[in-house]
Amino acid sequence: MSAPFDPRGHVAAADELAGRVIAVTGASAGLGRAVALECARRQAQVILIGRDATRLDAVHGQITADGGPEASIAVLDLERALAGDYDTLADAVLERYGRLDGLLHNAGILGTLTPLEHYDVPAWCRVMHVNVTAAFALTQVLIPALKKSQDASVVFTASSVGRIGRAYWGAYAVSKFALEGLSQVLAAELENTSHVRVNTLNPGRARTAMRRQAYPAEDAATVPLPEALTGPYIALLGPASRGVTGKAFDAQG
Repeated sequence: MSAPFDPRGHVAAADELAGRVIAVTGASAGLGRAVALECARRQAQVILIGRDATRLDAVHGQITADGGPEASIAVLDLERALAGDYDTLADAVLERYGRLDGLLHNAGILGTLTPLEHYDVPAWCRVMHVNVTAAFALTQVLIPALKKSQDASVVFTASSVGRIGRAYWGAYAVSKFALEGLSQVLAAELENTSHVRVNTLNPGRARTAMRRQAYPAEDAATVPLPEALTGPYIALLGPASRGVTGKAFDAQG
C-alpha cells in the first residue's frame, strides 16, 4: 500500500507546471506573491488577482524579469466586487486561455482578535464576506473554465485556528472553518463528474503582514519567509496531486 500523499515531501521539477494556467488571489504580497512567482518559475502562465494594481504590476514585472511565461493581471477587490466584476474576470480567462488548470485562494483578512461576546457585527460580516463568500463566488464563476482542464486543482488557504477553534480568533477562525466545509462540499460535487480536485492547505507560520498584525510582539526573524513555503503549493497545484481531493494538508510540521 502506498503512503498517503503529503505535499511537504514533494520536490518539483523545473518545468513542473509547464502548460498550466494558474490563478492566484492575493498575488500582490506575502504568500500569494511568493507562490505566484514560484508558479511562473515552474513555467505556469499565472493570472495575478488582487486589488492593488501597482503591486500586481510589480509582481508581473518580476515574472518577466525572471524569464517566466507571460502573466496576466486581474484587478479585483474581493470586498467590493459586484457580480459583473466576477463575470468579467471569468469571461476574460476563457477568452484568453480557454481553460483554467489551477486556482489558489490566498486572499483574506484577519479582522480583530476579540472575544465573540464583544465582536463588532459589521467587522464580522466583512471578514466572512472577503474570506468565504467572495472565495465561493470567484470559484463558482471559474468552475466552467476549471472543468475545461484535463487536470485542474483548487486550493483554499486554511489555518490551524480553522481546524481547532482558538479563543479570540473570532470571525477569522470561523471563516477558515467555513472554507474547510466549502472545500469538502465542492470536492464531493466535482469528484467523478470532472477532472477538478479541491483541497485545503494550512501554510502555518509565515512572515507576512497578517502574521505581524496577529502577533505584533513576535520576533519576525524566527518566522519562515513565504518563499520557503511554496513547495507544498506547487505540489497541490500541479500534477503531483492528481486524484487527491477533499483533503486538508499542512505546509509545515
